[in-house]
Amino acid sequence: MSAFAGDPGVLVLGRISDDPKAHYEQLKALLDYVVPRMKDVGIREGRILMAKDATQMASYLRRGRVDWVTETAGTGMLLKQRAGAEPLLLTERDGTSHYHSVFFARTDSSVRSLDDLRGHSVAFQRPTSTSAYFLPVSELLHRGNSLELLLSPTDKLDSSVVGYVFARSELNIATWVHKRLVDVGVMSNLDWDNPRRVPTAFRQDLRVIGSTGNVPRALELVRADLDPKVEERLRQVLCQAAKDPQARDALQGFFQTTRFLPVDAASRQALDDLADGVARVRSEVE
Repeated sequence: MSAFAGDPGVLVLGRISDDPKAHYEQLKALLDYVVPRMKDVGIREGRILMAKDATQMASYLRRGRVDWVTETAGTGMLLKQRAGAEPLLLTERDGTSHYHSVFFARTDSSVRSLDDLRGHSVAFQRPTSTSAYFLPVSELLHRGNSLELLLSPTDKLDSSVVGYVFARSELNIATWVHKRLVDVGVMSNLDWDNPRRVPTAFRQDLRVIGSTGNVPRALELVRADLDPKVEERLRQVLCQAAKDPQARDALQGFFQTTRFLPVDAASRQALDDLADGVARVRSEVE
């Protein structure tokens, strides 16, 4: 792939992935739709480059090996901080362009609000999740909490800190709270409303105790030094795709994308706030 680094005729789409084979097909259809529509700015070919984590993707961006990245908002802000990646567009998935984090506990829990969390345990999903890690941890730090990683849900906890564990999936988070393995769980409002993530049998025993502000659900970003003509044409092609019947299958395959939207002022402010939060998480928690 390095043969294409710096080649102005090749558009390289990147993604951080733990399943490159599956994600390759999801990316390729949209890239195949985009590339022919960018001939007027010199693009003649498209390539896909996967990274194992944000560190590797940031390196690709800095070295010009990736031009365009599709990511969640939290990881997108990491790439902005580490490599100067710039948000190009918001990505609307399944008709939803923004979401927020929901904190929940058992209805019989003594934890009634986010101000009651000291001395209690919280289950997040994984350390790369926007809605189930970056965003809620930022909220807890903003409220003056200190967080401490627990060895397990049963690990003893200092009463002055908020203990946390990673449950790996939203269903595990809901189950751990329901079974009283942890005091509080966090996930996106979309997952909270999804019975595959929070089974109906659990819901009557759970209640929301707090939430965060909204952030974009997903982003398309470009490297800082991408040719402005290429960047603008990519923005145009993606924005127009939702109106083009020929793009329908490619959009659906691209993580159930329904359309791409300009980054409005409110979303840009939300991303700036999230970026500040991500920086705090990296320096104060990790």
